[in-house]
Amino acid sequence: MNIQNYINGDYQLPISNEYVDNYNPSNGEVYGKIPNSNTEDIEYAYNSAKSAFRSWSKTTLEERSRILIKISELLEANLERFAKAESIDNGKPLSLATSIDIPRAASNFRFFGNAITQFASESHESVGLNAVNFTLRQPLGVVGCISPWNLPLYLFTWKIAPAIAAGNCVIAKPSEVTPMTAYLLGKICTEAGLPKGVLNIVHGLGTTTGQAIVEHPNIKAISFTGGTSTGANIARVAAPMFKKLSLELGGKNPNIIFSDCDYDKMLETTVRSSFANQGQICLCGSRIFVEASIYEKFKKDFVQKVKQLKVGHPLDASTNIGALVSKPHLEKVESYIKIAEDEGGKILCGGLEVTVEGFENGYYLQPTVIEVQNNSCRINQEEVFGPVVTIMPFTTDKEVLRLANDVKYGLSATLWTNNLNRTMQFSQKLQTGIVWVNIWMLRDLRTPFGGAKESGVGREGGFEALRFFTEPKNICIKY
Repeated sequence: MNIQNYINGDYQLPISNEYVDNYNPSNGEVYGKIPNSNTEDIEYAYNSAKSAFRSWSKTTLEERSRILIKISELLEANLERFAKAESIDNGKPLSLATSIDIPRAASNFRFFGNAITQFASESHESVGLNAVNFTLRQPLGVVGCISPWNLPLYLFTWKIAPAIAAGNCVIAKPSEVTPMTAYLLGKICTEAGLPKGVLNIVHGLGTTTGQAIVEHPNIKAISFTGGTSTGANIARVAAPMFKKLSLELGGKNPNIIFSDCDYDKMLETTVRSSFANQGQICLCGSRIFVEASIYEKFKKDFVQKVKQLKVGHPLDASTNIGALVSKPHLEKVESYIKIAEDEGGKILCGGLEVTVEGFENGYYLQPTVIEVQNNSCRINQEEVFGPVVTIMPFTTDKEVLRLANDVKYGLSATLWTNNLNRTMQFSQKLQTGIVWVNIWMLRDLRTPFGGAKESGVGREGGFEALRFFTEPKNICIKY
């Protein structure tokens, strides 16, 4: 299937007529082509967005809310179609796309459709000076949103929903690896009554299409989720142009397990936090630190449960682990397993490709558990982004806190303990944007989301997203 750009409310062919292949990860075959849009396509999208901004920025909050909630309802009505498209395009189990990805995409539109009606500006009375200050929150104009391949529609809508709710017009680029659900979203937006030009979905490679968005002199802000090196390149281009930047980047998240935890709940959740979506989630706990007194028991129980996970075709209802997103990514993950072995890591299970009958050319890999001796090895320092986790023991709170923070990333951490003092101390001292205690991946959309250190700049979610996509203006009136 050849997909098209969605510009000015209609599907459009790329001006250059250049395309790139779109692969089905489950069988390794090309099943469509996507536009490789260039600066001309971006300029066309920008002019459409600029024209739409004049009226969209003046649209009442109630009308914006109504349209966003309608988009949410239409996504829910088309759940099965979108979930199947996501599963085929990304390689993730259909059950995951059906229960998580598409419902969350719908929730993003519903949440920000409601949030914009509650987003209030501030006022300050200057007592004794007969003056009042109040703050306007005005939309920026035309903004760029660039999303990754691991949670395609989930993270695509996480950016465009608040941008549109705040009154901006958007040029959005989904990952060229997983473009299908973003392509399908255009029709939903038209059906919901979103005015032409408010959302423009332009497909292509990051080095061409993405670069054109970032470099455009009149696109006011860039919201990007992806790799740290790409984020650094975006910052080098956008910062001198004084664009607003929101960068949600890589992670190498610690999962810290103390002996006083609820063991059974921890074990079940740790399997999920290690291998959900084939480990291709920036929030997966890829470094597991276990208190020495329960380390051997955990190692035995964890490996046993991981071996029970079924690697299979994404559309098979019994599949736990689907296909990795692409052949180059599979090769990257396998290279890290080899590096870990060369550095003295011991593979406790997994590490090999899986052949699925009837889909022998798919990108399947066993979930892999590696025992390491120290935190300085590359497998513990660099983001692998696949079904690979490491485990190692610790003895003291001080030691494991040092290990957890001894990495360049700082996105999330998971802590398993029933000690209140330890919970409070670790919550303050872990150098991450998110700390989960006795749970993983419980998300309240009102809360700020983002990381520290090389995991990014800025925050998404809730009013933080609406603040990012608006410009504050202070008004002082003397009376």
